Amino acid sequence: MNRKFEKMEQDGNHGGKKKGGLITMPFIFANDICEKLAVVGFTTNMISYLTTELHMPLTKAANTITNFSGTSSLTPLLGAFIADAFAGKFWTITIASILYQIGLICLTLTTVLPQARPPPCKGEEVCQEASGGMLAVLYISLLLASLGSGGIRPCVVAFGADQFDPTKTWSYFNWYYFVTGAATLVAVTVIVYIQDNLGWGLGLGIPAIAMFLSIAAFIVGYPLYRNLNPDGSPFTRLIQVAVAAFRKRKIPDVSDSKLLYQNDELDASISLGGMLVHSEQMKFLDKAAIVTIEDNCEIPNKWRLNTVHRVEELKSIIRMGPIWAAGILLITAYSQQSTFSIQQAKTMDRHVTKSFQIPAGSMTVFTYLTMLTATVFYDRVFVRVARRFTGLDRGISFLHRMGIGFVISIFATFVAGFIEMKRKNVALAHGLLEHSHETIPISVFWLVPQFSLHGLAEAFMSIGHLEFFYDQAPESMTSTAMALFWASISLGNYGSTFLVSLVHKFTAGPNGSNWLPDNNLNKGRLEYFYWLITLLQIINLIYYLICAKLYTYKQTQVHDKGDSSSEEKLIELATADRV
Repeated sequence: MNRKFEKMEQDGNHGGKKKGGLITMPFIFANDICEKLAVVGFTTNMISYLTTELHMPLTKAANTITNFSGTSSLTPLLGAFIADAFAGKFWTITIASILYQIGLICLTLTTVLPQARPPPCKGEEVCQEASGGMLAVLYISLLLASLGSGGIRPCVVAFGADQFDPTKTWSYFNWYYFVTGAATLVAVTVIVYIQDNLGWGLGLGIPAIAMFLSIAAFIVGYPLYRNLNPDGSPFTRLIQVAVAAFRKRKIPDVSDSKLLYQNDELDASISLGGMLVHSEQMKFLDKAAIVTIEDNCEIPNKWRLNTVHRVEELKSIIRMGPIWAAGILLITAYSQQSTFSIQQAKTMDRHVTKSFQIPAGSMTVFTYLTMLTATVFYDRVFVRVARRFTGLDRGISFLHRMGIGFVISIFATFVAGFIEMKRKNVALAHGLLEHSHETIPISVFWLVPQFSLHGLAEAFMSIGHLEFFYDQAPESMTSTAMALFWASISLGNYGSTFLVSLVHKFTAGPNGSNWLPDNNLNKGRLEYFYWLITLLQIINLIYYLICAKLYTYKQTQVHDKGDSSSEEKLIELATADRV
């Protein structure tokens, strides 16, 4: 058990009561579950709301969704900064949840007040689009929800991991994803069904009430939590190292890394799990730890002199960059499920029985069912089998896990192109290409393979990505690490917006043809768009394999308190995880 966990144990045992552990999970997960119910329930079906209630053109609606998803995944950088630098995870989650609650209430009001949306249209006539004022109210509501998500998403997962022995966090991440996936499953079934059949006001009002109850439950659980105090802005430390290295750029390198500046007392609060060991990469940054006659080693000016540990913090973040970037394109592919894949479903026969049909927005249920099933199988069966061959406690390394997810995602978009061809061929055979509002006599279950493959890809890639960030980031930057995970999701959604805009613009023909038409998907070439994403993912996979092969795991040096000789031990945190 490392020093960080021992310190947390000591801080969490006031009055003989042990803090943390499984007992805290219901209080922590309740907050994230309600956030998922609201944001997924709305985002999954948002394409229907924007096109049928606000009468937005299809591409504008698709871009609104991905922009909202992108912003909600970018604001975690702000939330992580506040948590790690000033407020701590608990108070950041609490304040962000209140902001989210306000945004959710405003969003619910936009769906029930007639003044907040244009009048309904009849048949296939040209409908009046939402006015600028209506859109402003919508966007403000979405912005508040995005800011709330920014404080919840990076902190909840890291705050939950803080409650456990660090050696068992790989299992925690599997179950975190399972619980949030189960909440998402409820959102894309129950919540979407309510929205389609009982109204949007009730469909968003229920998550709003649930969010209020979760905030109360999270605050009530405060006495049970282990809380780590913020150690100052990690971004400031990173910038200080970069500035110090630049200021000393003309100083010759030292002959021995042991001559570089180290100060255990200075780094005590940010290295409870051990000091990061000097690495040979990016040696130009080592200049920030070279002591000159102008430096005061007792009270150093951190804009001129930094410890090896702080230099290695920056190196760790830089080394993570290429692996982080590889995850962006997978999200670009994944985001099509909530836009064009839903539009495909709306044109198909969705009847399960004569009287019941699946809401188009609920088709992602197959994504989450596959993801949940795969996660349980991975944790309960696959890990135990793989452990016998690899010797790793987690079965396979998170880099291998991510690679498998990339491969599956390629197959998902490749298959999606052929399914779209099948859908259009049936429309052509029945003379429905010109009738965008008519139901094509082909079962919506033809879309199940592409949704399920995306769910399987997420079970491998997204959870592996989450493990990677938490494991390889410096210990004082756990919230920041989770924010980086969400930032990749953000850029993936923005990448989808950019790609859709480019394709829509450059595939427009003089006769009104387009790969991604606004009004009639039957006359488009959506299969070409899916295959374009497939090609980009193949290129991305090659890039990822190169980055994973060259990646160097961080090393930490700790003191074994049980050793009477106090001999220092060098521990490579992920030695067995090498690709």
